[in-house]
Amino acid sequence: MSSRETKEQVSRISVSLPPGILHELDAMVAEKGYASRSQAIQNILHQELMASRKDCAEELMAGVIILFYNNAATGLSQKLAELQYENLAEVISSLHVNLVRRQTLEVLLVQGQVKKLQEIADQFMTQSGVISGKLHLIASLIPPVHEKGRPPQLDAMPC
Repeated sequence: MSSRETKEQVSRISVSLPPGILHELDAMVAEKGYASRSQAIQNILHQELMASRKDCAEELMAGVIILFYNNAATGLSQKLAELQYENLAEVISSLHVNLVRRQTLEVLLVQGQVKKLQEIADQFMTQSGVISGKLHLIASLIPPVHEKGRPPQLDAMPC
């Protein structure tokens, strides 16, 4: 099998752009280091298509919730931890980094129905002390952690 056959099929399209936008696109391609205009446009389209899928409430997707907050806010760290436990089925993992001036950057890896993930993100982002937050979804899923159809044995004694 040739290397060309192993690559995903692509289709060519033609896009007409005014000179100003084309100039900005070329500048962005150079600045960010894209291999081509096509790669840059593909990335931009992918981001917009994912953003539009937020309207597909029942669709299962993976993503991240990015939070930037003041960790000196009274009770905020505890409340954020409680929200993670309340949404244990959707919050897969979290990482937080302490920054200067008592600020924290936290990233939560999530998976579930788009509607539920947006609700969870809104719960986190609207807490007093959260400076900013964003939900970023991707068109993929994390492989199952447990065997399909068999619930995990959480009360089993360790060996």
